[in-house]
This record gives sequence, C-alpha cells and structure tokens, in this order.
Amino acid sequence: MTLDPVTATAHLRRLTELTDRLTVRLEAETQAYKARRAQDVAAGMSETQDMANLYRRETAQLKANPALLSQAPAEERQALIRATERFEAALTIHSRAVEAARTISEGLVRAIAGEVAGARALGVGYGASGAAHAGDSRAVTLNRTA
Repeated sequence: MTLDPVTATAHLRRLTELTDRLTVRLEAETQAYKARRAQDVAAGMSETQDMANLYRRETAQLKANPALLSQAPAEERQALIRATERFEAALTIHSRAVEAARTISEGLVRAIAGEVAGARALGVGYGASGAAHAGDSRAVTLNRTA
C-alpha cells in the first residue's frame, strides 16, 4: 500500500496531537496525586482510559504500517519523536505516583482492617494454662484477593 505524503502527514500530526494531549493529562494526574487529591483523578479516569486506548490503537497501526513514517516529512517525524519522548518521561513519573498512592491506600486499608479485627476478636477457648486464646477475625475483615 503506497501512501501519499499528505495522508502520512495527517496521520502523524493526529498521533502527535494525541500524544501531547495524553502527556498533559498524565502530568495533571501526577500533580493531583502529589497534592493528595486522588479524587480529582478518579473524575477523569474513563477519559484517560479512552485516550490511552486510542493511543494504543494508533501506535499499533503505525507499527503495522511503517511506510507511514517514511512518507511523512522529516519535521513531522521529529515532532512525533519529541512528543513520544515527553510522553514516556511523563508516563514514568505518573507510574511512580500511582504506585505510591496504591501503597499508601493499601497500608491504610490494612491498618483499618487490623483495628477492626482487634476490636472484634473474641476468645475461642482456653489453653492448658487456663488462658484464653485470642480469636482471629481477619478473614472477615480483610479479603486479600479483592
């Protein structure tokens, strides 16, 4: 399939603009995580996912048809390369912020579950020394597969 430079340029510009928009979105989400405002990220989560899916499809199409790159002007290819580099840098920082938020959230859930389990613990019987054994209600409080 031969492509004209106009079609190739339009495709690369569309992908460059999408990459730039996705980069801006990830940077905004990273700032929200840093400001401890994860709820701000949750509000736009579906739009971010839609953009990421579109980016995945567009890059897969470009990978399947590398002739698009060769037909486009060099300045369009360079613009896409620069946008991709910024995107990858933003993605790395974003993934660190998401991982930190996940770690904090899981720690909070475990701490709360431990407190609830301690408050619910009932004796389950007596041992040979006459002391009561402490019960373990963690299975009811914290499901690790969720």
